[in-house]
Amino acid sequence: MLDDKSRDDDHAVAEIVGRLQERFPDKSAAEISAAVERARASFDSAKVRDFVPVLIEKEAKAHLKGKR
Repeated sequence: MLDDKSRDDDHAVAEIVGRLQERFPDKSAAEISAAVERARASFDSAKVRDFVPVLIEKEAKAHLKGKR
């Protein structure tokens, strides 16, 4: 069973994927999801979680732009 924090994280990630699909219509859904999941994994051990969704989106966006 997922706790509230996990559900919040999953909801935030779903919103990120949606925003990136709108911003990068030339990228496939699979490519966007992979970039977001890769970024999400890099913050799994973060102790302070407040800004993790913002950081995930920034990292995924940089990857999709070809900057990472």
